[in-house]
Amino acid sequence: MSIIYKCRHCGDEIGKLDQEMVNTSMLGWDQLSVEDKKEMIQYQSNGDVHIKAICENCEVSLGQHPHYHELDFFIQ
Repeated sequence: MSIIYKCRHCGDEIGKLDQEMVNTSMLGWDQLSVEDKKEMIQYQSNGDVHIKAICENCEVSLGQHPHYHELDFFIQ
């Protein structure tokens, strides 16, 4: 099982955890609302878990262009 963090905007892989067992509370998942979990966490048929997050480059772009927050995708 792998937990793969990908940027929700550009799709780049931010990081990957290869673990048999993971304490999700240590990853902060218990801090997410039910809606956030549905939006951010996707369980794959092979057992992997994909997490939508934001990479540093996209975070900088959002900081420089706040109106991008209105868009689902701003990277083409």
